[in-house]
Amino acid sequence: MFEGVIPAVITPFLSDSSQSLNLEGLRANIETLVSAGVHGIVPTGSTGESATLSFAEHERVVEAAVEAAGGRVPVLAGTGSNNTAEALRFTRAAKDIGADGALLISPYYNKPNRAGLVEHYTRIADLDIPTVLYNVPGRTGQNLEPDLVIELAAHPNIVGIKEASGNIGQVSRIVEGTLDQDFAVISGDDNLTLPILALGGVGVISVAANVEPERMVRLYDAFRAGDWTTALEVHYELSPLMRALFIDTNPIPVKAAVGMRGMAAGPVRLPLAALDPAKTEVLREVLARYD
Repeated sequence: MFEGVIPAVITPFLSDSSQSLNLEGLRANIETLVSAGVHGIVPTGSTGESATLSFAEHERVVEAAVEAAGGRVPVLAGTGSNNTAEALRFTRAAKDIGADGALLISPYYNKPNRAGLVEHYTRIADLDIPTVLYNVPGRTGQNLEPDLVIELAAHPNIVGIKEASGNIGQVSRIVEGTLDQDFAVISGDDNLTLPILALGGVGVISVAANVEPERMVRLYDAFRAGDWTTALEVHYELSPLMRALFIDTNPIPVKAAVGMRGMAAGPVRLPLAALDPAKTEVLREVLARYD
């Protein structure tokens, strides 16, 4: 269900003192992405500034995303938290709204032990919604080890992992350990999309696809067609953009880039702050290569 190029969409806010949700802009952005050929969308992830959304806002964003997708592509809603009860609440709401799955970041700050991680994910997966684990040690301070992921993959509702550890050996071990299961290993790093596809991954949950969806889809389609030359060509074509989108904390640069492209963006919410002028100019120069 979850494969191909799946943008982790930004959450547009209005550029006023309220910084309230711009749901009309969100729907327009999703329409642009779906029309460009992406294979799914992820609202309310870290790129969508989920940490600054209230419960009500979180549900409204998922609802707007489901409506905008209109069944054309699956919606994998970010519903994770370092509080299991909160993650359960987000996940139940996403299921009731009609999301096709839940993306669960591993609990951050708490650094739970193995038993706690197993119980956390099992309770959420027991809600009977396709669940994708999300491993991003750079944000959570804790790695989901391959043997733990392989154990969790035995749960019928745990259907995949977004792997953003940056450790190719770890990705390979997870793929190897789940070969006999219907388990999707998805890149969580744009610049590692091609290597992870080569190892048996099935796609990418992408930041860059917010800005260059057609090129990201072209990379994926070329790989799937066995056209390694084109896939490698597009990978290197996109590499400057992939680097530029992380010259500051995600989603600060991608939100600026989306705004430069004339799509709905607005400000980031505190404690994130706007991209400084020097980095803005760097990003603008990189974007000009693709215009």
